[in-house]
Amino acid sequence: MSLFVRPAAGLLAFVIMSCAVSSAVAQESDVPEANPGRPTVSTPATLTPIGYLQFENGGIYAARSPEFDTRFSLTQVTKLTVAPRLQFLALTEPLVASRVVEDKEQQPGEVFAGVQAVALAGSGHRPTVAVSYIRRLYESPAPELDLGTFRQSALVLVSEDFLGFHMDLNGIVNEQAGTRPRRAQFAQTLSISHPIGKFTISGELWHFSQPLTNGNAVGNLWAASYPLRKNLVVDAGFDHGFTSTSTHWEGFAGFTYVLPHRLW
Repeated sequence: MSLFVRPAAGLLAFVIMSCAVSSAVAQESDVPEANPGRPTVSTPATLTPIGYLQFENGGIYAARSPEFDTRFSLTQVTKLTVAPRLQFLALTEPLVASRVVEDKEQQPGEVFAGVQAVALAGSGHRPTVAVSYIRRLYESPAPELDLGTFRQSALVLVSEDFLGFHMDLNGIVNEQAGTRPRRAQFAQTLSISHPIGKFTISGELWHFSQPLTNGNAVGNLWAASYPLRKNLVVDAGFDHGFTSTSTHWEGFAGFTYVLPHRLW
């Protein structure tokens, strides 16, 4: 497991060190602006700044789920936009610590890689529409949240600004595999956010079918984010599941950070 945890710790230290150095050598006007995809379940259709690495890191504590009593995980998403309409991403959980009754386990989580492409660039009242594909590279034995795990995923993403509000709408189709034959999982998410001073408050409704158990996971998420700088945004919030097969409570906190220098 240390093979997964040490690189994550090193990456976190590198991000913090780069953040401190950049504050001393870069002017605010020269720093790229972060485009956080966290902490909501919904993913924005818009992409990150071209040529800059963006890191989205955080921790999630979950309690009262059909698969576990408590679960804590570290999450890390790296994004790199290489063209005006094309972005690559990597998603990892370096550590998952869970408890089922008295049985406690610590394991590395799953690893995914994907690509996102803008199909329709937003302008005026026209929304931004994108498509995304994500593939699992490593399957973890750690217990999952109520959303389950997937082998591959296809998404349609829509983002729009209207009357001071920002909306992210996602339609998702996942391929889930278990002891039974492979099944399709369908999901819908809607996140609406609004700035209050320098804070941004987000509210979200989400639904995931659970084809392997013939159930449905439905929940409501609330979060707040605050930009310490243009390229550094911190966030925190909670999520509550409504159905008996949903994780009842989740609390999370983290940050989004864009390296201040282009890779090319």
